[in-house]
Amino acid sequence: MKKKRSRQGRSQRRRYVGLLGGSFNPAHDGHLHISREALKRLRLQEVWWLVSPQNPLKDREGMAPLADRMASAKAVSAGDRRIRPTDIEVKLGTTYTAQTLAKLIRHYPNLRFVWLMGSDNLIQIPRWRDWNKIFMLVPIAVFTRPTYDSRALSGKAAQRYRRCRLPLYAAGRLAQSRPPVWSFVSFRRHPASATAIRSGESG
Repeated sequence: MKKKRSRQGRSQRRRYVGLLGGSFNPAHDGHLHISREALKRLRLQEVWWLVSPQNPLKDREGMAPLADRMASAKAVSAGDRRIRPTDIEVKLGTTYTAQTLAKLIRHYPNLRFVWLMGSDNLIQIPRWRDWNKIFMLVPIAVFTRPTYDSRALSGKAAQRYRRCRLPLYAAGRLAQSRPPVWSFVSFRRHPASATAIRSGESG
């Protein structure tokens, strides 16, 4: 008779996956940099780039076709197999982050997801549909962006969930923690910017 696998054994084999959503218009080395920092600091096995068909908060004007943005994401991430660009929101039929997360959790019960975002998005997340649900669904890692950090940490989302914040030294436990939980992760910022690239600026 086979012995039942222990709960601890199952949890040790669980894969931890970071989710970095965005337009990737275009993808650039900054996306690669934050993904590698997440892999290292949060002890993740993979990072998925969720290339958005259309961000509801962004203007369609100047937005490259999804196929072009997927191609740029694949080109930039090609050297790192741990980073996986995907247009899975098209297949899931979702537009909003909370919807996407709920469906991903149902579709992939053996994965543990962590939402990755910059501090600029922590400022504006109260504008996202069902934003409180996002905090309840998955752990969240907020990455520093110096010109936004102080506003982000004094903003509505950070204040509402201030008691759920893990200190930086404990960020390696974030993926294994039960939501609502988040951590503010500071790291050396990469100078690349999609806006600058589109406008032809250097840096």
